[in-house]
Amino acid sequence: MESLFLSGSITKLSSFATLLLILLSCSSFTSTEAYDALDPNGNITIKWDVMSWTPDGYVATVTMFNFQQYRHIQAPGWTLGWTWAEKEIIWSMVGAQTTEQGDCPKFKGNIPHSCKKDPTVVDLLPGTPYNQQIGNCCKGGVISSWAQDPATAASAFQVSVGAAGTTNKTVRLPRNFTLKAPGPGYTCGPAKIVRPTRFVTPDKRRVTQALMTWNVICTYSQFLAQKTPTCCVSLSSFYNDTIVNCPTCACGCRNNVTHPGSCVNPDSPYSASAVSGSANRNDPLVKCTSHMCPIKVHWHVKLNYKNYWRVKLSITNFNYRMNYSQWNIVVQHPNFDNLSQLFGFNYKSLTPYKGLNDTAMLWGVKSYNDVLKAGPRGNVQAELLFRKDESTFTFGKGWAFPRRIYFNGDYCVMPPSNSYPWLPNFSS
Repeated sequence: MESLFLSGSITKLSSFATLLLILLSCSSFTSTEAYDALDPNGNITIKWDVMSWTPDGYVATVTMFNFQQYRHIQAPGWTLGWTWAEKEIIWSMVGAQTTEQGDCPKFKGNIPHSCKKDPTVVDLLPGTPYNQQIGNCCKGGVISSWAQDPATAASAFQVSVGAAGTTNKTVRLPRNFTLKAPGPGYTCGPAKIVRPTRFVTPDKRRVTQALMTWNVICTYSQFLAQKTPTCCVSLSSFYNDTIVNCPTCACGCRNNVTHPGSCVNPDSPYSASAVSGSANRNDPLVKCTSHMCPIKVHWHVKLNYKNYWRVKLSITNFNYRMNYSQWNIVVQHPNFDNLSQLFGFNYKSLTPYKGLNDTAMLWGVKSYNDVLKAGPRGNVQAELLFRKDESTFTFGKGWAFPRRIYFNGDYCVMPPSNSYPWLPNFSS
């Protein structure tokens, strides 16, 4: 009997352990969606610095720092929201504005800027009068990535809050922060009080500090941002006539039969109106292709020298509704440690893991090809010259092709590895 009891207990424990493992795996799946192996510390940090107390609240400077190496916020820019803890109002703002004033019936003389419990804030546009600006504001919500241009990787505004606490003991932190950039994808944690920010004067002779500071950290998940990918990769080489195109339906299976108006035939009269008539819409309208992706990246192994080999990299924009400004791509390949020369793009090595230099960030040259235009003319190209490392270099088994490619921080769909152009049988 005792052995039967032990056997039954072990069986129950085993079943319980299996169920627990399944639950843990399910929960860990959602939590790791925001983790990026190539940018493990990337996030957007929103810092609230209380600069002064007022009779019924405080004046705070809110700064958004984009600490993501290669993911930027493009037009039409960021949208920030939160929920007030009590019955706070916004008396005034500098450098930004709320999208709605809300209902302010009890205020007769001085009307607040916003009375909403859950205000939504957007950046002001370039050209805003100087008396409505502060530093790092008024860029239409566009923020550069940290690696591409750290000087413009921040956005700020000033807010005067009323009906709030007037000391660091009585003020209540806002809750439920949301960030759209410009669409979904970011998840924001709770506000946490941190050590007050210290400010150094331009002459570096005086240091001041905020009266109170709290931070909000927002992380990005491509899974939350869109249901289907937005980029794919095609491959070709000089030693094989095969051109490996993007996988079929890489960015979703849709066409004009099942979803009318979902893609554009370049030869049709509709293609011209697609650009001019719907330029402000965020949903992509792409060229009709087998892959249906807004962006295609093509990697072509172009030439082979005695001590070097050469690659041509092309990026094509099939989205008729979007000019991609400040675009960038991230390429992972083991030979980036031996990159000798780059023609056409800017380059920065990314080393998410110490001692491993196999990841490169590439972006356009300012005023030359830093804007990837919409439609038929949307194409930029560059060439990369690699030095051969005898211990690793080979054209065999697809080694010359990239492991991963990102466009604007989102993963591009790669072709199946067994379809890569291989060396002919008679080649060494």
